[in-house]
Amino acid sequence: MLRIMLGLMFFIRFAVAGPLPDLIAQAADSGIRFACPSGRLAKIESGMDAYLSSLEIRANLVVKKAGSGALLYTLNSPVDDSNTLDFNQRPELQIHDEIVTLPAGNGRKKLSTVSRKEIMLALLQHGRLTEFKDEACDIEAVRDHVAIRQNIVAWAENLTWIWPDGGYAKWNNRYWQNGTPRTNHPLHEALNDVFMNQHKYSIGCYTATKLVVMQGVLDYYRRIKRSPDQLELVEDRITFDKDPLVSIEPAKMWAFEKGFDPQDMNLPGKLLKIKQDVMPMNFVPGDWIYLLNTDPVSNAKTGYEGSNAIYLGRNKFDDYYNDNHHSYSYFQKLDEVYQWRNGVFSRSRDFQKIKPLMAQDLERLSRPPAKGGLLKTLRVTPYFFAFEDLPVLAEP
Repeated sequence: MLRIMLGLMFFIRFAVAGPLPDLIAQAADSGIRFACPSGRLAKIESGMDAYLSSLEIRANLVVKKAGSGALLYTLNSPVDDSNTLDFNQRPELQIHDEIVTLPAGNGRKKLSTVSRKEIMLALLQHGRLTEFKDEACDIEAVRDHVAIRQNIVAWAENLTWIWPDGGYAKWNNRYWQNGTPRTNHPLHEALNDVFMNQHKYSIGCYTATKLVVMQGVLDYYRRIKRSPDQLELVEDRITFDKDPLVSIEPAKMWAFEKGFDPQDMNLPGKLLKIKQDVMPMNFVPGDWIYLLNTDPVSNAKTGYEGSNAIYLGRNKFDDYYNDNHHSYSYFQKLDEVYQWRNGVFSRSRDFQKIKPLMAQDLERLSRPPAKGGLLKTLRVTPYFFAFEDLPVLAEP
């Protein structure tokens, strides 16, 4: 209860005080921008308006600006409002979960997950710019991007993998050999097994995050959109070096780590790209984020260097090991990583070591590590598959 109260105190303070002053300028050109030939903008505008309407996003919630070969859509919120965590609490947005269907063993199961409406509204919010240009000047690119994000979240909703706690990872040997899919099964079968037989897998949060992204993207094109050409494109990138779990994200995501090789700076991700300098409380469902453990002592403990997490919308971040009822709020996630420096590696076992955070601590921890916080300003997001020139992968 104390942590919840502190979270609310921090939220109120942050909402009143506004975002960090040195980041306010970034909110000026935010939302979704189509940088397209003028001849295509009319079709884009018509298609975008129809798509927003289909998501029940009212016209008065969006500010539309046209000019200089571009069309910009931004949420009709104050320019210093970049928060997306509280969207499901804003009555004017009228956000509700959606029901989706996922494979489950020999059948299917229905699941409540983040709505495409919330994903789109988060993309429109101040705090970052998402640009569709060249081949991505197509409403289908927007639809795909939103749907892929929703599918990534759906697969992350109810996970109960085993935490290795510094030990070796464990895999179902029928489908995997030390983290590499066996060639006698299709890739999608190996991935499905990770999610349908979770008790057979002991994996860290870095591997877990990559698996969720791979499953979300691959499953979208194979099962939901049923696009053989786009599925082949994704599979070819994943299996390019015969090691699917390697280089899902761009190498520069880890440029801050000691020992990072500068020659790797431009190595692209197979499935993901990086959005830099995103404002602190701006998260779009499906984002991969990173919280850095800045304590030099606990940071040296294997598995506690930081926390990889996927934003699920509705102020929830994934809980791969079902330690907290399948999700953490933003403030719980900050608190979890911070308490490692106090020796709290199990909240049930080490509860006496917890040192409660004050509201001002939570505000500080939302800053970038260079400014005393834990939250990296980057967000790692899916490509616009089939709608942008994907970077060429380096030969292994």
